[in-house]
Amino acid sequence: MRTGENEQGLRKILDLTRLISIAVLVMHFYYYCYGAFHAWHWTAEITDRLLENISKTGLFSYFHKSKLISLGFLGITLLGAQGRKDEKIKYGTALAYMTCGLLLYFITYLIFLLPADALTRGTLYIGITAAGYILILTGGTLLSRVLKLKINHADIFNKESQSFPQEERLLTNEFSINIPATYQLKTRTRKSWINLINPMRGCLVCGQPGSGKTWYILENIIKQQIEKGYAQFIYDYKFPDLSQIAYNHFLRYKHRYKVPPQFNAIIFEDLSRTARCNPLEPAGMTDITDAAESARTILLGLNRTWLQRSGDFFVESPIIFVTAIIWYLRKYRNGEFCTLPHVVELMQVEYSKLFTLLRCEKEIEILISPFVTAFENDVMEQLEGQIAAAKIAMARLSSPELYFVLSGSDLSLDINNPDAPQILCMGNNPQKQTVYGAVLSLYINRLIKQINKKGKIKCGVNFEEFPTLTVNGIDALVGTGRSNLIATTIVIQNLDQVRKDYSREMADVLMNLCGNIICGQVSGDTAKQMSERIGKIMQERSSVTVNSSDTSVNHSQQLDLAVPASTISGLSSGEFVGIVADNPGQEIKQKVFYCRVQNDPAALKKEHDRYKDLPVVRNLDNNAVQQNYLQIKQDVQDIISAELERIINDPILSERIVKK
Repeated sequence: MRTGENEQGLRKILDLTRLISIAVLVMHFYYYCYGAFHAWHWTAEITDRLLENISKTGLFSYFHKSKLISLGFLGITLLGAQGRKDEKIKYGTALAYMTCGLLLYFITYLIFLLPADALTRGTLYIGITAAGYILILTGGTLLSRVLKLKINHADIFNKESQSFPQEERLLTNEFSINIPATYQLKTRTRKSWINLINPMRGCLVCGQPGSGKTWYILENIIKQQIEKGYAQFIYDYKFPDLSQIAYNHFLRYKHRYKVPPQFNAIIFEDLSRTARCNPLEPAGMTDITDAAESARTILLGLNRTWLQRSGDFFVESPIIFVTAIIWYLRKYRNGEFCTLPHVVELMQVEYSKLFTLLRCEKEIEILISPFVTAFENDVMEQLEGQIAAAKIAMARLSSPELYFVLSGSDLSLDINNPDAPQILCMGNNPQKQTVYGAVLSLYINRLIKQINKKGKIKCGVNFEEFPTLTVNGIDALVGTGRSNLIATTIVIQNLDQVRKDYSREMADVLMNLCGNIICGQVSGDTAKQMSERIGKIMQERSSVTVNSSDTSVNHSQQLDLAVPASTISGLSSGEFVGIVADNPGQEIKQKVFYCRVQNDPAALKKEHDRYKDLPVVRNLDNNAVQQNYLQIKQDVQDIISAELERIINDPILSERIVKK
């Protein structure tokens, strides 16, 4: 036990042992340098007789014997030494002192070969040997003060303690996405895999601009889904980056599909390569709730601030107004003119004619009643407040190019139909994302309703820069799509972006609902939530306490965050942290990861250089586009004229004519 009495007793024993060592060395000097002692008059008869008796024990039987015995006693004292630890003292320094001391200690016998008198030889021998003895003592003392547990000052960010084992096995199945990576375990770099063996449980990819979330993650997901025979929807925010990758990969691997898929792209800026599609296709609108959902999607997409004002009178009124118009066109001639361009044009008709038409349709009479009442009572300020926002917003869609794409029916949005699978890309333009995003949101909402059904083939739904869209029911797609073989990948920059464009609740839902989360460099609350999602690991902690009399070293283990928020905010491009979900029967013990995704830039560049452009689907001139634009306007005028004539000539319906 380290009590005061025991330490004091040990110190006395060490002092006595060191005294014996010095005494043996002094006797060695007296015996072999007797001439020098005699010259100094340091001899006496009693010491001579005592030394003679000691020599009979064999202590001086050969020259180095007494020196070795003295050195042995010195070594015993050094073994028990407990000097104050100092992390600045190195083993090399202590060993250098001891090596020099041993060299001087044993090489001094050569002094006796010098041609000099006994006094000179004795003085030199005693002085140099004593110096060597002191150096050995100094080196041994320093050796006892070396701090054996070193604090790693090079690892100032504690990266070694925060490293942890990760999944190094390649786990595959018919649905899996496997991304190669490397990770750091202590000081070693090891190979690993990000195994998304169940992408149907949703995948959320976060990362600031430049973090590599598209190049390292989303492109890999798209390629591997095509290789495994997925039907696909791709929202290409920076068209044509992803669309070109998907098209060329489709050309290479389309033979792997049971039924060869069709590749389609919806592009508003290149009408020669775009497919035409009517998002308000009559066959997909079975009741008025479908019209209401479509109206809400398009208006919220055009007025993103309305997302935060759900339920407001001046938000719901325009939505009801557009709902009535959509459903009217759906019912008129069984939906022959039920397209978004016709909706935009019909909204611009003067109120008396428009309300007369809408009022004569039984299913929407109740929807239009408040507007008719306001018009008949000449409450125009209120009426304009209810309708003008919708008219102004929808008028932004009035362009020949948009009308051309939105009024055709080249394809169905049922992309995961087993008999007619598709790879469908929709391109946006960051400079026109407000208008294009609203239309694409309408497409996507109609698409989600059609694909999220039983009996379809596996389907990948990939959103680049998801917050630029207004998608209703994305949580339902992630939550229920698993049973319908839909793998949803949502790419965002951070949760604050989702909170701004949607709501705080939606941001929390996405973070908590997705089973697979891959996060690049992010900061703020996103980094904090990601750090907490990854969890804690057992980490080693070492500390050194130095005071005037002692140095204490504490070594402990404690649970701490595996990847702190500060680490996530400082990730380099290509570095990702996250967590993956597994399957029953294919469990992953190491679900969390902190790794660098491995891409081969040279090989990818060579592959991209060989890519073909998207195919030209039609030869088109501007006259055809303008003709389509004018035809839609004429269609609306024909509807108004024909219906008003029918209503006027019908005695029952004529009572419903709206007059101011």
